[in-house]
Amino acid sequence: MKEIGGYFGLEDLIRNEFYSDLLALNSGSNALLYLLKARQIKKIHIPYYLCDCISILLDKQGYEYDYYYVDAQFQPIFDKQLAQGEYLYVVNLYGQVTEEKTRALKERYSQLILDHSQAFFQKPIEGVDTIYSCRKFFGVPDGAYLATDAVLSEELEQDISKDRMVHVLGRAEGKASDYYADFIAINDGLSVAPLRTMSKLTSNLMGAVDYERARQLRNENYAYLEEQLAAENPLLLTMPDGAFAYPLLVEDGPAIRKRLVQDKIYIPLLWPNVLADCPKDSIEYQYAANILPLPCDQRYTIEDMQYLVKMLKSQLVYKE
Repeated sequence: MKEIGGYFGLEDLIRNEFYSDLLALNSGSNALLYLLKARQIKKIHIPYYLCDCISILLDKQGYEYDYYYVDAQFQPIFDKQLAQGEYLYVVNLYGQVTEEKTRALKERYSQLILDHSQAFFQKPIEGVDTIYSCRKFFGVPDGAYLATDAVLSEELEQDISKDRMVHVLGRAEGKASDYYADFIAINDGLSVAPLRTMSKLTSNLMGAVDYERARQLRNENYAYLEEQLAAENPLLLTMPDGAFAYPLLVEDGPAIRKRLVQDKIYIPLLWPNVLADCPKDSIEYQYAANILPLPCDQRYTIEDMQYLVKMLKSQLVYKE
């Protein structure tokens, strides 16, 4: 029975989700699990350049998988023929797998799963199973979208997110550094959360995001960083729509990250597991260690980007 009276909870916000027509789940890794089950996948090929939450999921669920490498433009190096029940999992790293490249991949490998965790605003292509992450683009506790025509027969419970909001609310009214430990703990917990649909709380928040503003600011900030840093950046980049981050390849990424923290500039090491899994002379190792994913999202203005570039350039010429 519905409760009547008492104190107020969070208001029902504007219902304007960007992907209201897609399947809403509780995490990106669980979106993959949904496909593994619904497609009855027997084996999947995943890149070395990837968060280990995927391999942990595959091990836990008992799925067979192999690794493949990527080239300097983040594209998969994969020339095998896929057997029935075998799929290729491609991560759209920094939004560099364009629609044209996606169509080419789909034509070559019909059994394709595309991970758009770093390309939220790139719309899915019909016939390509596509995964989106909410947390990597917006201040929400969890959530993912899945574009697919595959139907899972089992009924899914709806997730509950109220206990995952500490770091989100904390940063809204305090400093990120004060809630970083909460972020890590919640992130670790989410990585082992069961497959469920998106929580009412996350869906409510995603419905109230100003997506056009977010896209526009990301594009403006990315364009500024590209203008200021292209000469320093050996990567050949295609500008994505609503960029995840600006990837700057440097020679001493770990040291620069450490020094920038002193200026309260936090540049993540996205996938530390890659440093343990790949040889030092591999593209994967070099990219994981030395690509600085510079924040260019909707929280920031061009003035913020100017400060970021100033501090960064001072580190690029830094001498011990």
